[in-house]
Amino acid sequence: MNKPIAKNEQVAFRAADFFARSRARLGFDVPPGLFDPNIVPASGDPGTDKMLEIVAREQPVRPAAVLIAVVDHPEPTILLTQRSAHLNDHAGQIAFPGGKIDATDSSPLDAALREAEEEVGLSRDFVEPIGYLDLYGTAFGFRILPTVARVRPGFQLDINHSEVDDAFEVPLSFLMNPANHQVHSKEFRGMERFYYAMPFAERYIWGATAGMLRVLYERIYSS
Repeated sequence: MNKPIAKNEQVAFRAADFFARSRARLGFDVPPGLFDPNIVPASGDPGTDKMLEIVAREQPVRPAAVLIAVVDHPEPTILLTQRSAHLNDHAGQIAFPGGKIDATDSSPLDAALREAEEEVGLSRDFVEPIGYLDLYGTAFGFRILPTVARVRPGFQLDINHSEVDDAFEVPLSFLMNPANHQVHSKEFRGMERFYYAMPFAERYIWGATAGMLRVLYERIYSS
């Protein structure tokens, strides 16, 4: 949340340009804050930053990885999921494929690819990893490292309904248009903190997922 939204701000969007910018701006260096509780990810919002400092003192770090799968259609899309309603964490919410990093994962990238296979059946054969986005912290102690990837069309999904109710695609042009980035606020222990929401048709994209999409926009188009 580093910049205010200008309502007349426009994105010069082309798929080839998006992938070229991503390759130029992203890499595979793992930030130490993914595992180190003394390094608190910065959000750019003072209220959220204070919340993350409190969470880091009170809860163990929960390293996680997600896959921002950009499907290279003529009109590119991002693959998202709707989490199953019975889950303990973030039940029913819109999310990227992903989850906690296991000890057997060789890297956060490996964790993101494994989770995408387990949750929605996305084969690694269709995925071209591009690089890591910024580390993202949540109120539940998660430290999430997103992997941005180009996904070749033609894949078949196999939904694991114990984890995911649905998988769907949203146009990248919609998600990268700052006019669609709503800012809302909520209270955390008497402090106001802000978060993003990007409603799309009947899907309410908000919280960490919308926050990481906003970071993607800022890294690729505003940096």
